[in-house]
Amino acid sequence: MPTPYTPEQAAPDREIETLHEFDRVIAATGSLSGLRIQSVDLSSRTNVLAEADTEGTVFLGCRMPVEAAARAQAGGALVFPPVPHLPFNPYRAALYTPEELFHGLSDGYPQTPDARSYAWFQHTRSDGDVFSSMLRAVHDDSVSDALDELLTGARVVGVMGGHALQRGSEAYSGAARLGRTLARSGLTVATGGGPGAMEAANLGAYAAPFDDGMLSKALALLADAPSFAPSVGDWARAAFAVTDGWPDGGHSVGIPTWFYGHEPPNPFARHIAKYFVNAVREDGLLARSNAGVVFLPGASGTVQEVFDNATPNYYESRGVPTPMVLVGRRHWTDELPAWPLLRALARERPMASRIALVDEVDEVPAALAQLA
Repeated sequence: MPTPYTPEQAAPDREIETLHEFDRVIAATGSLSGLRIQSVDLSSRTNVLAEADTEGTVFLGCRMPVEAAARAQAGGALVFPPVPHLPFNPYRAALYTPEELFHGLSDGYPQTPDARSYAWFQHTRSDGDVFSSMLRAVHDDSVSDALDELLTGARVVGVMGGHALQRGSEAYSGAARLGRTLARSGLTVATGGGPGAMEAANLGAYAAPFDDGMLSKALALLADAPSFAPSVGDWARAAFAVTDGWPDGGHSVGIPTWFYGHEPPNPFARHIAKYFVNAVREDGLLARSNAGVVFLPGASGTVQEVFDNATPNYYESRGVPTPMVLVGRRHWTDELPAWPLLRALARERPMASRIALVDEVDEVPAALAQLA
């Protein structure tokens, strides 16, 4: 009889995510009992599976012959097989890379996994099929698990801002310089992963290991494709020209969503946690920004993020409030007056000493340090 599931069995050290890890465990113990084996191709390990103890093992999206799966189940395992004909892997063990999401870009953006996943989402999001909604939930939970593994021990600063900010503008250049400064200070830059201000901050983090001239040259190259509209392909190819010209740039995180399908992920975030459910994505991005959040000028989405972050700070539901720095005095007081409301909410609360409004992006690092 299979061993009943207990929470202790799901500890991170029980997760096997590569064939190398699988072989190492087998060599050391000869047993798979109680492990979670996630999205590993076991097609060449049929004999091993036949001999190993699989009591309480969970196989998530692992490729294996039918007879091997049946034998594992007979030994007490749960087997969740790969789902055919999907443009994404719901059981994925790692975050996306830009190259993975934009694979096949030479044949046109609609042929890429990113575009095909959005098309699948559009087709299934309102069809009422519980199987489709289950696949989305499993995928997003797998992405969250991979994101937590990546960011363990990291000091993360979130940079929020609008997708409409165009390459070639001074504001875009300023956001890129900000990302570079934050990354050089040892922080992990995390953004919403899309175009505009988000891309600029990820670009800056990518440029951090290079001399200052690299960013200036990259900005000049990108200016020839200022926006993802009307051609995502031209916009993405310009970004890949930069990463090809300067390989091995700095790492940062992008956390985009297929909910906003018109926003492609930017290729400068070397780790991409892309979600189907926007609410999970929003909360996850802000919750993981443990070193503070910077809000560049933006519209509805950025305003939402300001108060999504303010709420747990107000109630202290995540402990000590995280620093919040709003950039652009006129924008946040006159055009979209989020600052007066934020300041009123913070009055006589611990978060009052953790919020700041600055005029320019160059003031952000000092403001973050003062609020820390």
